[in-house]
Amino acid sequence: MSEKLNKQSIQGWLEKRPGWSVKKDCLVKEFYFKSFRNAIVFVNRIASLADESGNRPGIDVRNEMVRLTLTTPDVSGLTQEDLELAQRIDFATSAR
Repeated sequence: MSEKLNKQSIQGWLEKRPGWSVKKDCLVKEFYFKSFRNAIVFVNRIASLADESGNRPGIDVRNEMVRLTLTTPDVSGLTQEDLELAQRIDFATSAR
C-alpha cells in the first residue's frame, strides 16, 4: 500500500507543475479545448494512462472543459502514484 504524502512534498511538487492545485486532499487541474470532441479525445487518452497506472482519476467533462481529480482513497490523500499520473497527464497533453 502506498503512503500518504506530507504537505511539504506536495507543495514542492506543485511549484514545478503549473495548473495543478490541491483541494480537499485531491490534486485538481482543468484543461480547456477548442471543441467538445477534442475534450473527449483527451479523456480517452487519460483513460489509457489510468489503465496503465492502475490509478483512476475523477473526470468531469463540461462542454470544452475537462477537470481531473486525483487522490488515493485508501490513504485519504495523495500518494506518489497520484503525482506520477499527473506528470504523465501533463506530458501527454504537451505532446499533442
